[in-house]
Amino acid sequence: MTDSSRQLAEQLQQRFGESLQAIVDSVGEVTVEMVPDSLLEVATALRDEPDFSFEILIDVCGVDYANYGRDEWVTEESTTSGFSRGVEAATAGRLTAVTEDLVVEKPRQSKRFAAVYQLLSISNNRRLRLKVFAPDDDLPVVPSVIAVWNSADWYEREAFDLYGILFDGHPDLRRLLTDYGFVGHPFRKDFPLSGNVEVIYDAEKKRVVYQPVSIEPRVLVPKVIRSGTVDAVDLTQLAEETEAAETGEEAQ
Repeated sequence: MTDSSRQLAEQLQQRFGESLQAIVDSVGEVTVEMVPDSLLEVATALRDEPDFSFEILIDVCGVDYANYGRDEWVTEESTTSGFSRGVEAATAGRLTAVTEDLVVEKPRQSKRFAAVYQLLSISNNRRLRLKVFAPDDDLPVVPSVIAVWNSADWYEREAFDLYGILFDGHPDLRRLLTDYGFVGHPFRKDFPLSGNVEVIYDAEKKRVVYQPVSIEPRVLVPKVIRSGTVDAVDLTQLAEETEAAETGEEAQ
């Protein structure tokens, strides 16, 4: 938290009040969370009012909070907040040997998909982050901000392509990065790492064709070894044996 970020957070709270669901001032960065219905009104005010003057939309990105707040591995040092350090036990290709120490699943983020807007004010030398959660996980829809910042055009198309977030009011919402006929949205947490199809050149047909993925799904997540377990390695003994072996080699 800095004086500048604290001042911005106070201005936002005073100006928009109940239109904002949350204001977070952390490490000198201010993040504002709001409902989709308030997005266009707040965004217009942030752009036009001199106290804010956020003339530039730097980026719009999607976020999938499907595994947020879920920690599988019980460790003494790693954080239990944020995204999971592993993957779900039901994931295809999960090795059975690494599922023994899974903990009970914790409640996850209440809403899954969010659009995040990065704003810059040249006039006031400030930055601001807006976050809007889509109300429906099955059909995530948020308003398009092209009418406020026209630079949102390709940014929103990218978020739609990679996360499947629909931007209501976008004049040309179509895929931007994936191929024609691509199925699914590759940045979603439930999208298979190996994909759904693979592309090869068919010598007989003399063209590129799609076919089912031939790679066997396999998820490699290291097992955490903790002291006190039956199969835990005695690191002190291992270090002594290694040192003795090295000493013996030097003597020879």
